Amino acid sequence: MRAAATLLLAALVAGAAARASEPVELGPVEVTATRTPEPADRVPAYITVISGEDLRARHVVDLRGALAGVAGVEAPAGGDAGPASAVPAFWGLHEFDAFLLVVDGVPLGGAFNPAIPDLDLTDVERIEVLKGSAPVVYGATAFVGVIQVIHYPAGKAANRVSAGFGGDSSWRADASLALPAVAGFSQSLALDARRDGFADSRQHVRAFQALYRAAGALAGGTLRLDLDATLLRSVPPSPVPRVGAALTTLTPLDANYNPADARLDEDHTHAVLGYAHPTPLGLWETTLSLAYSHIDDVRGFLRSDLVNADSQIQGRDVHDEYADTHINSALGRGVSLTWGADLLYGRATQASRNGGYFPALDGSAPLPRAADLHVDEINGLYDRRLFAGQYGQIDFKPAPGWDINGGLRLNETYERKRSTHIDGFDPTANTFDERTRSVTRLSGMAGVSYRAWVSGEDELVFYGDYRNTFKPAAVDFGPDNTPDILRPETAQSYELGVKGRLAGGRLDYEAGAFLMDFGNLVVATTDETGAPILQNAGGERLKGVEAEGHWRLATDLTLSAAASWHDARFTHYVASEGGANIDVSGRRLTLAPPWLASLGLVYSPPTGPFGSATLNYVGRRWLDLANTAPAGGYATVDASVGYRWRRYSLSVSAANLGDQRPPVTASEFGDQSFYRLAGRRVFVDLSATF
Repeated sequence: MRAAATLLLAALVAGAAARASEPVELGPVEVTATRTPEPADRVPAYITVISGEDLRARHVVDLRGALAGVAGVEAPAGGDAGPASAVPAFWGLHEFDAFLLVVDGVPLGGAFNPAIPDLDLTDVERIEVLKGSAPVVYGATAFVGVIQVIHYPAGKAANRVSAGFGGDSSWRADASLALPAVAGFSQSLALDARRDGFADSRQHVRAFQALYRAAGALAGGTLRLDLDATLLRSVPPSPVPRVGAALTTLTPLDANYNPADARLDEDHTHAVLGYAHPTPLGLWETTLSLAYSHIDDVRGFLRSDLVNADSQIQGRDVHDEYADTHINSALGRGVSLTWGADLLYGRATQASRNGGYFPALDGSAPLPRAADLHVDEINGLYDRRLFAGQYGQIDFKPAPGWDINGGLRLNETYERKRSTHIDGFDPTANTFDERTRSVTRLSGMAGVSYRAWVSGEDELVFYGDYRNTFKPAAVDFGPDNTPDILRPETAQSYELGVKGRLAGGRLDYEAGAFLMDFGNLVVATTDETGAPILQNAGGERLKGVEAEGHWRLATDLTLSAAASWHDARFTHYVASEGGANIDVSGRRLTLAPPWLASLGLVYSPPTGPFGSATLNYVGRRWLDLANTAPAGGYATVDASVGYRWRRYSLSVSAANLGDQRPPVTASEFGDQSFYRLAGRRVFVDLSATF
């Protein structure tokens, strides 16, 4: 934390000597880094704000499309959590739990993993993307990024209804409406239903999601209530095994080797109660969140020998509770303090009945039902996780143009894990394990921004920050017996950047350089039997440069561009892969492309023709720890075109127009297996606004 103190001291000295120039507040407002609304151009961190209007203009319905223009970020759909999920990557780290997903101020997925399948982008007001960790206000939950999805508040909405049909028997319909107030309480409702079909005729997603929001005055304060539900029914694809230096070519494209009764179904309910009340100390805000999910997971994974496949029949129940209470105190002389405490509690139970079968690669024989296979083993899991913290974060503006943020958090984490293994062949091999791990540790950050130049709506802002954090290792909810509680992951990062506006405020830009030293990264590998396992890697260093800009060429025409260079490597790590030790120190992290770039154009007038196009490039990367299996770079194009008259619009949109199918995400359950990018999808939509 010495570096943090040095940074703060230097900023204070410089601030005292700063010349006086009345600042102009520009840009969108963010709440992710500070918990209190503040213009994004003032915050000493790399933050991208994506408006809901932009999402709707580009016909974006998933996280991959939403983040397509954010520098240094990719979020291919799919992964082990199913075709309704995604695996975002920040700063060159492609790990399903290294980022934090927040929805309307509440971590979605709680103390376990980001619950992307439960995310709904209907009626979104904006998405805030924070690069790096949030070690004070959100604690031990993320390292390389925070994605916060913010819906319209109660009483407001996009007021839009849409329906569409697409290829592979796909359809979708959604509605977002501001409802009439009742007894002084504002209300809004968002509904979304869809069926996503794919080139693999078995793979599909059927989902229904609903979000109800209400808010009103109560006892001198404001009470809010959010209720949402997700019903998800899907059949996942099969990841493709890597054999040697490349994915096997012996399995046809879009071949599905899952058992005949395969499914990945979820019922999710979530309630949030919030209350804000002014006090002599400042605005007091309290949030309580309760969530429950039941998941049925029936799948199979083809082994790298291309002969055997492992089946699983899983039932999982996950309870998530989150509570936060804090006060925003104005201390005078440009100083404000956010101080409070929060609690994140998770409880999960899972039973997995595992078997084996021998699928025909050419599909000449029918696939068996997992329910009819011999049960080779039954693995049980009970995991209880508690993350608590007390925090304080100061926002200090010592002189016009200067903004200093700093904060500390005391984290207390506790995990208790019970694992059972019942062998289907040898009862003497049955086991029962119980492990606990407790960690008490400080985390914190310090940052400073300085508006060096301002002229009308144009500005130039320099910023820098230091962040120190840690995170208990994730629970992967795989089929295997994994009794260990891995060591917590740790990280400290440094960031320098510049942001601002030009051309009369029509061009906004941001560029930043980062360096992160990482420890105990959780890595997926295999044991001597070829079974997937997770283990702590020794050390990693992530560094890079990212830049993006958005230029409003005309009132209804915007051009966006982004590019990044990442260098993500192991500094010291002897990996255990297939029972052999491999020194991968100095090697690049898997699926970490050095180069990412995007280019986008959106034309969205109130009437007449409209359209959009987004080009994304992902560079060459490696599929294995030893960097012997390369995957070439690829480019994708998303586009839309349509016509709008009065309140109605008709459009055609396409994702992955070139039908690129490279490997994009590694499976932590399948033996050295990878999921491919979803193929081309085309939709015709009719929309109406009110």
